[in-house]
Amino acid sequence: MDYEAQIDSDDTSDESMLTEWKNEPTIKALGEDLLMATPAHDTHVAKVQEWLDLRNIEGKAKPKTKKNHSQVQPKLIRRQAEWRYSALSEPFLSADEMCKVSPKTFEDKEAAEQNALVLNWQFRTKLNRVKFIDEYVRTGVDEGTVAVRVGWDRETKKVKKTVPTYDFYPVQTQEQIDMLEQGIKLKQQNPNEFANLPAELMEAVEYTIETKQAVIAVQNGEVEVEEEVVVRNQPTLDILHYRNLFLDPSAEGNIGKANFAIISFETSKAELIKDGRYKNLKKVNFSTNTPLTTPDHASELDAAQEFKDELRRRIVAYEYWGWYDVNGDDTLVPIVATWIGNTMIRMEANPFPDEKLPIVIVPYLPLKRSITGEPDAELLSENQAILGAVTRGMIDLMGRSANGQTGYAKGMLDVVNKRRFESGADYEFNPNISPAIGFHSHKYPEIPNSALQMLQIQNSEAEALTGVKAFSGGLSGEAYGEVAAGIKGMLDASSKREMAILRRLAQGISEIGQKIVSMNQVFLSEEEVVRVTNKEFKIVRREDIQGEFDLEVDITTAEIDEAQAQDLSFMLQTMGSTMELPMVQMILSEIAKLKRMPALAQKILDFQPTPNPAAEEAQQLENAKLKAEIQEIESKINWNNARARAESSTADKADLDFVEQETGTKHARDIDKQKAQAEGNSKLEIIKSLVDTETPGNIIDAINYGSS
Repeated sequence: MDYEAQIDSDDTSDESMLTEWKNEPTIKALGEDLLMATPAHDTHVAKVQEWLDLRNIEGKAKPKTKKNHSQVQPKLIRRQAEWRYSALSEPFLSADEMCKVSPKTFEDKEAAEQNALVLNWQFRTKLNRVKFIDEYVRTGVDEGTVAVRVGWDRETKKVKKTVPTYDFYPVQTQEQIDMLEQGIKLKQQNPNEFANLPAELMEAVEYTIETKQAVIAVQNGEVEVEEEVVVRNQPTLDILHYRNLFLDPSAEGNIGKANFAIISFETSKAELIKDGRYKNLKKVNFSTNTPLTTPDHASELDAAQEFKDELRRRIVAYEYWGWYDVNGDDTLVPIVATWIGNTMIRMEANPFPDEKLPIVIVPYLPLKRSITGEPDAELLSENQAILGAVTRGMIDLMGRSANGQTGYAKGMLDVVNKRRFESGADYEFNPNISPAIGFHSHKYPEIPNSALQMLQIQNSEAEALTGVKAFSGGLSGEAYGEVAAGIKGMLDASSKREMAILRRLAQGISEIGQKIVSMNQVFLSEEEVVRVTNKEFKIVRREDIQGEFDLEVDITTAEIDEAQAQDLSFMLQTMGSTMELPMVQMILSEIAKLKRMPALAQKILDFQPTPNPAAEEAQQLENAKLKAEIQEIESKINWNNARARAESSTADKADLDFVEQETGTKHARDIDKQKAQAEGNSKLEIIKSLVDTETPGNIIDAINYGSS
């Protein structure tokens, strides 16, 4: 039964309301969107099938030939694609960290680092990056469009576990208060260290924060509880088959404008029951909705691979992602719905935090006003056909010749000599016919140069169309002139085309990363232990990765890395002798990164030269010598300053004497000095004369009299 028949039979469907929405959509309502997308979907499917037939030389692309003629068809498109695969996948896989997360605001800087750590860890360990990138690139190269469905897979199980129980008592001592304060501080500032504290202290801190009462915890026993353990909690990436995806044809080339996307997928009753999100499973007919009875769904199963029991039998379900007026208030709400046959088994609001379609569309070669793209096969179909026709003609020319056969003229040998000739013995021939003329050895005919030139022309044109350089020969710069500039121009044009394709693929990975980042902020466990290196692990908490971020995908090519490494090497050669060691280490580390040696790059950055005792002693002596020389210079400067001050004082004194002489001040001072000296001498004479004749009292009176 195909989907058109399912929708037409909606009148007999057995549905029950799965939500409390006022205007819950039915299979018939959603199926109308499916029918609307079918014409554009079928057109795209026909084109992709044609491109794949050209790549694999199947279907209409297989040459129609006559009997006993060559059926060879060179796989030009496949050859070009093989060169594309590694050139486009290696830039994604060569970098240790594929995604870079940048904060939109200053406050989100630390959260951006945590998101980058988690996202790159998920790509390395959870999503099988190598397998995904290989399939991602090959799908784009072969089909022209990559459709990636981003989802989330969470699986838990119940386990019984013995946990301790505690009694809580108010704190009594200052020591208990200090320990509790340190524990609360650690929990707020360094949760990693807090997790290493004793269990009693952690329980006391948790209880104190919750109840606002300072307590200590004392274990009083153990109890067995049943806990839910997370078995798997990670994002998922599925590359959808081009036949199983129906997109809104009115999107005008922008998946962001699409109102819906419908995916057909295979599942089983056991998987639906285990998932737990699906209802009405008892009403589903699991025997009439298998891949074999749904020809519009692409499946790899055949009749021999189908399970016979109902629980494991593969069935086809349709999943609708889009917007619908579920409340009847003229407001579109993002929803997801799933149905099998004529039974709706899931109906809910879009569970993803961005509330967008969980699908990323990446075109290989973009088409104007189209969501999908096209591969190189669209450009190379005629070249491959011409190449096949010329090659088959050359093979027919050689294959239909009588190479290795020998003919001889009739009547040249009789029966006896013919037998001797065939057995390799000596023989006699008719003298009227020379063996040089009578015998003819057939050889392959010479292939015309025009045929070889035609092959070369087609190969060169194919390389010019795609920009893929073949291993031997390949693109040349002759079209630009037989000079180095011409060759450089050709290589630049080829690398630019490849880089343009890489940027589109990188943009797709960036959109995938944005969706995963938004899902991590909601669906990730409270704590995740992330391995940074083989010896370093970090604990990332969900509350630490909240915020708004920009995401970039780190892509590069071996040629670009080599050119950058050569530029840095030239810089070291020209300026390395004058650079400081830290600057040299930075450049060497960057060269090691470009050479894909991250461990060596980190060692170069962390390297500290081992001190040399003799060199250190010489340096100390040199420093001491410099200090002594500086002290000597300072002492000379001090001596010169003192001498200058002395000379300045002498000059000032001379100037003062000159001024005093000019103004008479010195003369007046000399007169006063002489007068004082005369008075002193007269007093002395008076005292001497009185000492011999007067009493002590009279002497004192005389002295006082003389003073007056």
